[in-house]
Amino acid sequence: MAKNTVKKIKELKGEKPTKISNEQLSKLQDTINLLNRAQMQIGVLHTNIHQLTHHVADTNDKLTLMQSEFEKEYGTYDINITDGTINYEQTN
Repeated sequence: MAKNTVKKIKELKGEKPTKISNEQLSKLQDTINLLNRAQMQIGVLHTNIHQLTHHVADTNDKLTLMQSEFEKEYGTYDINITDGTINYEQTN
């Protein structure tokens, strides 16, 4: 008997399928696996963003401390970061 014939006979008898096909199951599993991997990657990215945000905050604190030290030592923290030249305020 053909596949569709068996299906029709079961429908006429009021029988409901108990399982999806192996092909459907495989597609379903592949789709769920893709979704899980994508969600895991999003979690890793969020963790990296969190860590980098803390790193930026810590580095910003170090810069602020250095600026304060330059201000005390030189009267300004306006310094050329390429060659180290101190840019004093011009007074007329």
